[in-house]
Amino acid sequence: MVEKSLAMVRIMEKSGQGTMRVLTDFVGERYWTAIMEFEVKDLKSFEDMMSGKGMSEADGREMENIMKGYHDLIEHGKREIYKIEQVPAAVGAGR
Repeated sequence: MVEKSLAMVRIMEKSGQGTMRVLTDFVGERYWTAIMEFEVKDLKSFEDMMSGKGMSEADGREMENIMKGYHDLIEHGKREIYKIEQVPAAVGAGR
């Protein structure tokens, strides 16, 4: 799954789909956890990315090819969406 995800990163960056980091857990409760972390401007951008909007037909086919059989590599999954909170500029000023 990690190899497939890293291949996805290359296509996403090439087609302007945003950035993605691949993280693996090696000490947690569920060993062998792989996390794909996307950073997007807003939720609409995420929805567009997930639907392949803006990706060329060739890149879409390559992505489909890379992801063939990925369900066989997953025991279970979940999706979490977080908003990155920004620290106000005044906080920490004067240090």
